[in-house]
Amino acid sequence: MSNVTQYVDVDVDVTTAYNQWTQFESFPQFMEGVEEVRQLDDTHTHWVTKVGGKTREFDATITEQHPDERVAWKSDSGPQHAGVVTFHQLEPTKSRVTLQMDLDPEGFLEKVGDKLGIVEGRVKGDLERFKAFIESRGSETGAWRGDVPR
Repeated sequence: MSNVTQYVDVDVDVTTAYNQWTQFESFPQFMEGVEEVRQLDDTHTHWVTKVGGKTREFDATITEQHPDERVAWKSDSGPQHAGVVTFHQLEPTKSRVTLQMDLDPEGFLEKVGDKLGIVEGRVKGDLERFKAFIESRGSETGAWRGDVPR
C-alpha cells in the first residue's frame, strides 16, 4: 500500500470548496485520467478512468461525509484505494483542501509509476486544476449537503 497526501489552498470560502467537491460528476473537468463519474445514490459512485491507454471502471462507496469538513471513500471494485478529503477555513475567502489516499498499485507499470512519484504528482496536479476550476467560476456548480456518519 502506498500513501499520498497533498493539499492546495483555494481562494474561495470553505463552503464553496466543499460544495464543488461533492459534485463528483464534474471531476473529469479537473482530474487527469477521469473520463466519467456517475453518482448512483447518496453514498455510491461509478467511475470510468483511462490511464496509460488502459480504461478501467470501478465503484466506490462514500464511507463518511460531513458538510464543510470531510468526504471519505473506499473502492468497492477495481484498483484498491481509500481516502479522505478535508476542508479547512484559513480566512473568510480562503480554504485548504487536503487529500489523503491509500492505494495498492496493480501490475508492474503502476508499481513503477508509484515508486517514481507519478501518482503523487497526478494528485497534486488534480488539486491545482481544482483550484483553477473553482476560482475561475467563483461559485460551485451545485452542492450535496447531506451527512454520512462513519
